[in-house]
Amino acid sequence: MSQRELVVLGTASQVPTRHRNHNGYLLRWDGEGLLFDPGEGTQRQMQYAGVSATDLTRICVTHFHGDHSLGLAGVIQRINLDQVPHPVRAYYPASGQVFFDRLRQATAFHETAELCPHPVAEAGVLPADGAPFTLEAMRLSHPVEAFGYRLTEPDGRRLLPEKLAALGIGGPAVGRLQREGGIEVDGRRVTLAEVSEVRRGQRFAFVMDTRLCEGAQALAEGADLLVIEATFLSADARLAEEHGHLTAAQAARLAAEAGVRTLVLTHFSQRYPDLAGHLAEAREHFEGELVIAEDLARVPVPARR
Repeated sequence: MSQRELVVLGTASQVPTRHRNHNGYLLRWDGEGLLFDPGEGTQRQMQYAGVSATDLTRICVTHFHGDHSLGLAGVIQRINLDQVPHPVRAYYPASGQVFFDRLRQATAFHETAELCPHPVAEAGVLPADGAPFTLEAMRLSHPVEAFGYRLTEPDGRRLLPEKLAALGIGGPAVGRLQREGGIEVDGRRVTLAEVSEVRRGQRFAFVMDTRLCEGAQALAEGADLLVIEATFLSADARLAEEHGHLTAAQAARLAAEAGVRTLVLTHFSQRYPDLAGHLAEAREHFEGELVIAEDLARVPVPARR
C-alpha cells in the first residue's frame, strides 16, 4: 500500500527555540523520500521522527540561508556513514553552488554513497530520473535567490464498474482493456475512454521564504497539500515585506485562491511563542484543512476526491 505523508522535522525561522528546531520536512511519496530545507539539527530530528538516511532519495533546498541549509552537511555525511545504496539527488539554486560545495565538504569523511547534484538555474521541470511524478521549480521573491518546488503525479484513469457491466466486460478482458486501450466486444471496439474517467494526479507544493509573487501562486495552484511559510502576523506585515516573508493571512489567502485542499503553515518567527494568532488569522481566509505545523508532526496527503 502506498504511503504519502509529510513528516515535519522543524518549524522555526532563523533562530531555533526550545520547542522548534530549524526547518526540515520529509515528504514520503510511495517509495520516495524527499527532504526539503534541512536546517541545523535535521539529522537529530530524523532520529526522533524515525526517519533513516536510507529513506532519502532526493534533497530539495529552496535557498542558502542557514535555517534552510546548515543541516545539509550532517545529512550528507549520514548518507555516507549509513552507506545508502541508491543515488540521492540534490536540487538547489545554482547561484549557491559555492555554499553547496562548502556544506558538502564541510569536514573530513569517507564517501561511500552517490550524491547527484542538480543545480537549478531557472524555473521549470527538473530531472527526476524515471520517478513516477514530475518535479518542478519556480522562482520565489526573497533577498537571495530562492526556488519553491512542486511535485505532480500524472493523471490516470478510473474504471467505471457500471459501464463495464453494461457492456459485459469482466475478468481478464478488463486487464487487456487497460493494457491495450481498447478491445473488441460483440463485434465493436470499446475504448478505455468509454468505460473510465480521468483520475487527477495528486499534487504537493513547497513554498518557503518569499513575498507574495507569481511563483508562489503557480506552485500552490490546485495543490492537495501545500507547505508554506507564515513567518509573521499581519501586525508585522512591514517586517514581512522588508525581509521577504509572508504573514499567516497572506499564506492563507494565497492557498484559498489556489484551491488548496490541506494547508500547512510553518517557519514561525521566535517572536511568537504562542501560535494561536496564526491559526486565527489564517482561518479568516482559508476554509479547508488547516495545520499549524509542530515539530515531529505527521500530516497525511489527503485522499483522492
